[in-house]
Amino acid sequence: MAIFTSTSSRSTILTVTCIVIFFITFNFLHAKATNPPPSIFKTIYAFGDSYTDTGNTQSETGPSGFMFVSQLPYGRTFFHHPTNRYSDGRLVIDFVAQSLSMPFLPPYLNQKADKSHGMNFAVGGSTAIIHSFFARNNMTINITPQSLQTQLGWFDKFLESKGCKDATTTAMECGAVFNEALIWVGEIGANDYAYSFGSSVPTSKIQQLAINSVTGFLQTLLKKGAKHIVVQGLPPTGCLTLSMYLAPKDDRDDMGCVGSANKQSYTHNTALQAKLNIFRQKYPESFIVYADYYNAYLSITKNADKYGFKELFKVCCGYGGGAYNYNFFDACGSPSSTSCANPSQYVNWDGVHLTEAMYQVMADAFVNGTHCHPPFGYLFSKKSQSG
Repeated sequence: MAIFTSTSSRSTILTVTCIVIFFITFNFLHAKATNPPPSIFKTIYAFGDSYTDTGNTQSETGPSGFMFVSQLPYGRTFFHHPTNRYSDGRLVIDFVAQSLSMPFLPPYLNQKADKSHGMNFAVGGSTAIIHSFFARNNMTINITPQSLQTQLGWFDKFLESKGCKDATTTAMECGAVFNEALIWVGEIGANDYAYSFGSSVPTSKIQQLAINSVTGFLQTLLKKGAKHIVVQGLPPTGCLTLSMYLAPKDDRDDMGCVGSANKQSYTHNTALQAKLNIFRQKYPESFIVYADYYNAYLSITKNADKYGFKELFKVCCGYGGGAYNYNFFDACGSPSSTSCANPSQYVNWDGVHLTEAMYQVMADAFVNGTHCHPPFGYLFSKKSQSG
């Protein structure tokens, strides 16, 4: 049966159809925006130092150079109050959690927090090498005694509560913990080099011990059944304001950063990656991704205008003005310090730690960019294949 319509009728039908399609599309997109898809991982367990710590230290327990982390302006940008994060807002691990449609990770030491989606064991001021080494060598300039070994001890206690000892004798219990978990090992080791500054212990010794500590930690997790692991390297520590404040002006590289410190971080990262390659061969059932903090940081600062950064070395929160606006004895949050009007234009927040804006760009470089090896999406594909 043929149906004949007038031009005006066809126009009306077309208009109505377009409106219907518009509202269907709008409602679909709105649903996606307000109800993000469930994460492929159910939990995240994070480790590291102050670059990853979401609240395991406070002003009275954290690094001695940052005794005001429990006060504003820390936390001012996103949370609008201090959360004991060493920044004006969120950290890389916070953005990673958000990208996976998961809540922020609570600190392990917060006994009241909901830890059903994982927890954060990172400690501000923490070292890779056990604290007693620094005490024996008179390098205890920091009041934070925790190391990566401390964090492993906390995690072991948690695993014991789940009945997980190792992947051989308690395979089912350990599988229940690790099969749906992302293990995030934030940068760790920068403090080891900082605390040994000016000591008689050679840098090569610090590197050897720090790498051995990190790899020993990773091997323990792998033996327990860890499946999906991200390991961050060190940032270019020579580009941090404190390094530039302390180093002689003739120690600079082509980026204007402290050349000796950057070389130190680079060689550390090279040694770490070599160890990760060995683990990939030894534990083929686990999937290890290296997050290249060093080159991601340098790439961002080399293209600072693209990201809206105007100050690469000057701190947002500090004292003294000048090239760095930094003085060790007038730390961020102290009565004498002030913070800038627009932290998003600054890379460095307080002399050592970064702004939320920089952490956000760094997180994107890991999750969506080219600075994870293999790419971050590799973990998704492997997780999907394993079910």
